[in-house]
Amino acid sequence: MQNKKTIEDLELVGKKVLVRLDFNVPMDSEGKITDDRRIKEALKTITYLINNNAKTILMSHLGRPKGKFDMKYSLMPIAKRLSELLNKEVIMARDVIGPDARNKADNLEAGQVMLLENVRFHPEEEKNNELFSKSLASFGEIYINDAFGTAHRAHSSTAGVAAYLPSAIGFLIKKEIDIMGKAISNPERPFIAILGGAKVSDKIGVIENLLDKVDVLLIGGGMAYTFLKAKGYEIGKSILEEEKIDLAREIMDKAEKKGIKLLLPIDTVVAEEFNAESPHMTVDSSAIPENMMGLDIGEKARDMFSQEIENAKTIVWNGPMGVFEMDVFAKGTLALAQAMSKSNGITIIGGGDSAAAVEKLGYADKMTHISTGGGASLEFLEGKALPGIEVIDNK
Repeated sequence: MQNKKTIEDLELVGKKVLVRLDFNVPMDSEGKITDDRRIKEALKTITYLINNNAKTILMSHLGRPKGKFDMKYSLMPIAKRLSELLNKEVIMARDVIGPDARNKADNLEAGQVMLLENVRFHPEEEKNNELFSKSLASFGEIYINDAFGTAHRAHSSTAGVAAYLPSAIGFLIKKEIDIMGKAISNPERPFIAILGGAKVSDKIGVIENLLDKVDVLLIGGGMAYTFLKAKGYEIGKSILEEEKIDLAREIMDKAEKKGIKLLLPIDTVVAEEFNAESPHMTVDSSAIPENMMGLDIGEKARDMFSQEIENAKTIVWNGPMGVFEMDVFAKGTLALAQAMSKSNGITIIGGGDSAAAVEKLGYADKMTHISTGGGASLEFLEGKALPGIEVIDNK
């Protein structure tokens, strides 16, 4: 992935440049953008194209319109917000490959920017349909992929169009590959991975890939209870993947053989109900009462994990330590975010819920890098090839 052409390798002046970005931002019921981080992350690439007098044609998806024109998922609010951020009009097409988009693209001048309507309004997009890919490609003379959040999908706009145009990656994908790639292939040590979230099954690939690379593996969140059960502990009503107990045991054995420190929470915050109002207490992780469920890591676990973070030179974190959406069970996730914010090492948040947690808790600006991809960063951490990057021309 490191040897892909980048936007800086191409002659862009006066060229029509088709750019895939990830504008899949959260919106409220009124269609107002509630978090514009993904739009801001795209600005460097767009500004570079404007400054190089390219004719810039942007495309993205938003939500899941299921292959139909559904104005609830229109990119119009994105065009409006982008115009504000660029201080320049972003011309909005009323369709994707239809007459309005075609007309606006034909009349686009150097230095101007336009946005096609939601590519997922066409069912062919997610099927990576050849004709649809060709139609999209016909809008440009060059293709740039800068949508890391969808780089793990082989869709028409993320991969298909690259078959028909000279291609390169934008600044955001380059940053993702450089920072996360170096952390995994050549980390400064000690290298710690923190894995949380609900299920072991979501993270198996990541664990197996990282077991060959890390010095310390910290496991929290819902997935920790399957490991605790594998150690023979009582976990009460906590979330459990029964069919993954043997695998958890194998992972712990493997870590021990490799001399990797694999740490589980030594104490757990428990409650009777999955509910912020439910009375809670902290118990030893080896003996969770049978009528209780674990919803966060306890104070001793927080201290132990934080200590490891303080000593680390590279830290990759994917998945919260508890039910961080409820303040009362967010203390474990908060403690780790705090410890990482004080670290002198390289701190990488691997997208998804951990990124949301760090944003919500106010520590986003203290991290070296917060990945913009949820599923993409997970697959990257698993060591998988990402189709949206694989298809790009090599240097």
